[in-house]
Amino acid sequence: MSSTTLRIKLLWLIAGRAAVVTVLLGSAILIQLNSPGAVPIDPFFFFFLIGVTYALTAIYSLGLKYTERNRWLVDVQLACDAVLVTAIVALTGGVTSYYSSLYTLPIIAATAIESRRGGLMVGVLSSLLYTGLVLMQYYGSGLLPPALTFDLPVRRLALFTVALNSSGFLAVAGLSGYLAEGLRRADEKLADASNQIADLQAFSQHIIDSLTSGLATTDIHGRILTFNRAAETITGVPATAAVGGAAAEVLQLPRDFEALFGPREGRPPLPRVESVFMREDSTRIELGFSTARLITPRGDIGFLFTFQDVTESRKHAREARVQQRLAAVGEMAAGIAHEIRNPLASMSGSIQILRQELPLTEEQSQLMDIVLRESDRLNETIRSFLAYARPQRLGTTRVDVRQVITDTARLLQNNTELIEAHQIAVDVPAQGVWYEADENQIRQIVWNLATNGVRAMPNGGTLRLAAAPHEDGPGRAAGIVIRVEDQGVGIAPDELDGIFQPFRGAFERGTGLGLAIVHRIVTDYGGEVQVTSQPGVGTQVEVTLPIPAPAPADAGGVLN
Repeated sequence: MSSTTLRIKLLWLIAGRAAVVTVLLGSAILIQLNSPGAVPIDPFFFFFLIGVTYALTAIYSLGLKYTERNRWLVDVQLACDAVLVTAIVALTGGVTSYYSSLYTLPIIAATAIESRRGGLMVGVLSSLLYTGLVLMQYYGSGLLPPALTFDLPVRRLALFTVALNSSGFLAVAGLSGYLAEGLRRADEKLADASNQIADLQAFSQHIIDSLTSGLATTDIHGRILTFNRAAETITGVPATAAVGGAAAEVLQLPRDFEALFGPREGRPPLPRVESVFMREDSTRIELGFSTARLITPRGDIGFLFTFQDVTESRKHAREARVQQRLAAVGEMAAGIAHEIRNPLASMSGSIQILRQELPLTEEQSQLMDIVLRESDRLNETIRSFLAYARPQRLGTTRVDVRQVITDTARLLQNNTELIEAHQIAVDVPAQGVWYEADENQIRQIVWNLATNGVRAMPNGGTLRLAAAPHEDGPGRAAGIVIRVEDQGVGIAPDELDGIFQPFRGAFERGTGLGLAIVHRIVTDYGGEVQVTSQPGVGTQVEVTLPIPAPAPADAGGVLN
């Protein structure tokens, strides 16, 4: 029994004892006052017992906090109750008293507090006290007031009365103990069942809250009953606001669900749909709904809605379809471009022969030069487009990216686009940065990014080229990182998403395919390109290539 339960029971015992004694002795006093001589004892003794009872009540109340550590104090209270009843019985006639049945009250109280042990203890003590009182009436007349030893029944009848009452006390003790023990076991079973139900409910709630899909249950009329944690996260609607609301409004269900709720007759098939959901922060997301009936032994009582945020997956699916179409168009365009190169080479060669063999005026010679120059530019554009549309690997070798960075910096130093205000800085580790790849493609990545950085600084600035191993935790190599930083004009935030699209170049020189080729090569290796830029401050491009690299594809590659 817990300390709290014991304290509550003792409080009831203390209050009940004071109330019973007050009522019984108070009524005896009133009877004595109204009918003098009806009770053989002076009313002073009744007042004395009431005072003793109130004194004990105060003592028990003050010592209540000590009973939790000293359970013997409870036994003392119960024994005192038996003694108090004996005093009442003695004052009202002993063996002839009508109050002998009061012994059952402390017996029952003892059983309620101390279970079977307490009931039997008080039952035996009550029998002994009652028997002793009767014996004193018959054999100890000098110890009791004369009024209690006058006009007693014959001893045989007194013996029968004692035996009957003692048997009744013990029977009450045994029966109440049995009932108390059964009640205690029932309480334990009920507590175990309650704990099991609580654990099961908590476990079920943990399962529901651990689901990554939103889960909502409704009644037959579409009022939300439960709303799990994932549903709150997906929709942004707290469960406290969702529960009790109409599912059609909270989940912004399409019109197909309007005929779902309500009476069972004529209900349409449960739809599986996708719909647009507008969150409170004005964010539009796509939700995929699946609906099922909530069935119990009583029949259909509601509906079960599971839903997921399919915005990203649908976006990826749309992008995949677009990529498939672009790939088909790219293959066709690459074939056309390849076919254009052959007649373009013939035309360029023919113009060169004509320019050498025909007598031309200065103006005609300038026109021939324009034709040749534009032919070369068109050929360069076609070559870059082919490199983007069908990137090829000549062969995978172990490449020291640090050496590629150093060679690119040396080539840039001799580039005609550099001016005195340009500076090239190289940041590479002392050890080699090795990577399994096509060396020409790695050089193409670095060269395209570096030349873009130089062109972004028309008035000069520092171009920093860096390479380092990429670690996925302490001592665990996960690939390499190539970083190119410039102090150029920067890129506007609304233009960052389109910088890798073909023919989106922002410089006068170039084909507009440099970054597109870089992105295509890096993607083929399973890597990623991250660009951070601030207009007027500069741009940083970071290329991460994972290890191990994917298996080589086709052969071939051109430096842009």
